Amino acid sequence: MVGGGGGEFEVGEVPFNPDGWGPPDSSNLNLNLPVNVPFAPFSRSDKLGRIADWTRTNYNNQNQNRNKNPSDSVFDFSNDDSFPSSGAADDDSSFRLVDGKPPPKPKFGPKWRFQQQRQLPQRRDEEVEAKKREAEKERARRDRHYNNNRSNANNMMRREPLKSSVDIQPEWNMLDQIPFSTFSKLSFSVPEPEDLLLCGALEFYDRSFDRITPKNERRLERFKNRNFFKVTTTDDPVIRRLASEDKATVFATDTILSTLMCAPRSVYSWDIVVQRVGNKLFFDKRDGSQLDLLSVHETSQEPLPEAKDDINSSYSLGVEAAYINQNFSQQVLIRDGKKVAFEEPNPFASEGEEVASVAYRYRRWKLDNDMYLVARCEVQSVVEINNQRSFLTLNALNEFDSKYSGVDWRQKLETQRGAVLATELKNNANKMAKWTAQALLASADMMKLGYVSRVHPRDHFNHVILAVVGYKPREFASQINLNTSNMWGIVKSIVDLCMKLNEGKYVLVKDPAKPQVRIYEVPADAFENDYVEEPLPEDEQVQPPTEDAESAEPNAATNDVEEKEVVAQA
Repeated sequence: MVGGGGGEFEVGEVPFNPDGWGPPDSSNLNLNLPVNVPFAPFSRSDKLGRIADWTRTNYNNQNQNRNKNPSDSVFDFSNDDSFPSSGAADDDSSFRLVDGKPPPKPKFGPKWRFQQQRQLPQRRDEEVEAKKREAEKERARRDRHYNNNRSNANNMMRREPLKSSVDIQPEWNMLDQIPFSTFSKLSFSVPEPEDLLLCGALEFYDRSFDRITPKNERRLERFKNRNFFKVTTTDDPVIRRLASEDKATVFATDTILSTLMCAPRSVYSWDIVVQRVGNKLFFDKRDGSQLDLLSVHETSQEPLPEAKDDINSSYSLGVEAAYINQNFSQQVLIRDGKKVAFEEPNPFASEGEEVASVAYRYRRWKLDNDMYLVARCEVQSVVEINNQRSFLTLNALNEFDSKYSGVDWRQKLETQRGAVLATELKNNANKMAKWTAQALLASADMMKLGYVSRVHPRDHFNHVILAVVGYKPREFASQINLNTSNMWGIVKSIVDLCMKLNEGKYVLVKDPAKPQVRIYEVPADAFENDYVEEPLPEDEQVQPPTEDAESAEPNAATNDVEEKEVVAQA
């Protein structure tokens, strides 16, 4: 007995075990305890189960005897009379709910409207069915779009590697390879250039094209009678004359210089021929080089068709872009016969030949104390503002299929012109940087960009002009993150590297698979007979259309260009 404060608490009988620790053997005890409650065996390796399971029934035990955990068997009280369960089961069976109906739903509130739709007339049921059909169509459209995206992704993963712009011959000796990562750290400042000579004649720009919108688009015309020249450095009679007069050490064209300046942005392979003659250095392009064409979607993530004869392949689009640029540069001019003529006529045109509006500025830059660079730069037009003449460069972006770019120019140019330009800068970063570099080299006051689109995505003959926008070259260069000092740093490093070479012929080749450029030493007669010995197979040559068709083949225009080049070089 434990007492305190007037209350008592009975502890009960506690058996004493004289033989050891723990309770004594149950056989020696006469206690009123449940019969089937043994003391649980315990060891450190045993898994502890439940202390007591009050939820088991005979039905569950019969179904689960096979899967019973042995460690739980000692806590099974289902067969113990000390825990009666039949009475509780009888009590449960006699229990009944007075009202089993669900509570009534309120007839007011947002759910009432939906409940009333079950009793809509037949016309509303037809509308519901129509909406279901539209939803099914939309779901099917999304599935097709998803599958197309997956197939495009798979095509991108399976895309064939790009080919080199020139076949590397086994007798060529590779001298060096320069990764583009080294170009990003270069910087060099050059003083303002001086004009040595201006040749050709320019027509005035027609300002009415600045007011063109997609709603009042203009058809792109064709100028078959005007000749365009893409003459390389050593075939230029003016550069030969300047070299003989020892006006400079390095000679090039604006196309070749811009390719070097924007090399880190290039993806497609290109090549430039380098000739070291005495103490002079000439940068040339091969006949039929890729530099004569314009790349399209070069820096895009969306792969173009691999087949060369496909109208959306990289080669076909390059020819089409060159054709568009030539015609666009002549259509936006005032063709009234008024021209601005310079010191000398076009050095590549024959007497009486109709040539395109172009002026060549032969300019000289100082690279070192005893090293000068002369380049032939081009401008396509002139405009007079406040009695001051300003030079213009004219280029055109071309839309071939909006599903590749994701932006429809006809819908976005008026309201979201910045988004269209940003998309083009992403897909054609190298081409637009080269155009900007050429405008900077020529000291053009304005560069005009035209937005030219196909009349139909599958018609690559007929085009329309949707808009023309003007930019100042220096401002546009900063907008596209084109650093002038870095551009000249790349040129200066390549010139210094080539000036260390022995006299001979070399070729700079952009690796088609890696961001690097390689320098090969080639034989002196390399590339001279390529055009004659290795013409394109007939099945790869695109034939011009017949006279009945209203469309002109872009390749025909390019073939005319190449024929004029051959005539000029001859």
